[in-house]
Amino acid sequence: MSTSSTNKNVHRVDVSKPARAPSAVRPERAEDASSRTLQRGLHLLDAVLDSGRDGRRVVDLCRATGLERATVHRLLATLIECGYVAAQGRFRYVAGPRLSVHVQRAAPSDLAARLQPVLARVSAACGDAAFAIVRDGAASHCIARHVGTHPVQVLVIQVGTRQPLGVGAAGLALLAALPNEEVAAAIAANAPDLARYGGMTADRMKILVRSTRERGWSVIGNHATRNVLAVGMAVLNRDGAPAAAISVASISERMPRERQQLIARAMREALAALLPDGL
Repeated sequence: MSTSSTNKNVHRVDVSKPARAPSAVRPERAEDASSRTLQRGLHLLDAVLDSGRDGRRVVDLCRATGLERATVHRLLATLIECGYVAAQGRFRYVAGPRLSVHVQRAAPSDLAARLQPVLARVSAACGDAAFAIVRDGAASHCIARHVGTHPVQVLVIQVGTRQPLGVGAAGLALLAALPNEEVAAAIAANAPDLARYGGMTADRMKILVRSTRERGWSVIGNHATRNVLAVGMAVLNRDGAPAAAISVASISERMPRERQQLIARAMREALAALLPDGL
C-alpha cells in the first residue's frame, strides 16, 4: 500500500523563492505621499510670499494653489509653527520671521553698502555718529556706522555688535515696525536678559513700542548705554516691510526734544532721497 498518494486539493508552495511581502511597497508609497505634501507646502509658501506685505486670506490661498481649505489650514499651521509664515491680524498670512532672518543674513554687506550713504548724510547733518542695524532673530545686529564731526562722539556699538532687539534706538524702531505677533515673540524671547540694559522690562518695552508707532520714530536713553540718548527710524524694503533701521546717538545733553525732531527729519529726508524705493 503506497504512502505517497497525492491530494489534488493541496497547492504546493515553492519556498526557494520567498513571496514578496505585501508591505514591501509601502515605504515607497509613504515617500510619495510625503513628497506631495512637501510640494503642496512649498506651493502654498510661494503663494504667501507673492502677496507681499498685505498678505493673503485662506480663501485667496485656496484659489492660488488649488488646494482645499482644510489642507491649506493644516499646511499653514505647520509653516507658522516653523516660523516661515506669520498671521497678520485675524485673517491674513504673510512671510514669517524665519524668512526675514534668512533674507537679512543673505547679503549683509550689500545692505551695509546701500545704507552707508544714508548714514553719512545723516551724520553730516547732525555731527553725531550714525548706525545701521538689521534683525537677527530676537536680536539686532549692527552692520554699519559712520563717525560724525562733533568733538564728542558716542560710539555706543561697533559693527558686529548684537543685543536684544529694542534696547537701542535702531532696534526699537525696527521692533515697532514688525507685526504684533513678532513683537510679542521677540519681547518674550529677550525678557530674561532685559534687566541688564538699564533696568529694561518687558512692560517698559511694550510702552516704548507703542510710543514709537505713534511718533513714527524711536527715542530711547540710558538703556543700551548710560547717559546716552538715541533716535532711530526703520528702513523699509521694496515691499514696504521693515528690513533694517538707522539711529543717531549722542550724550543726553545734546539731545533735547527739538533736536530729536530735527534728527528724525534728517533721517526721513536722507532715506527719501537715497533709497526712494526702499532697500
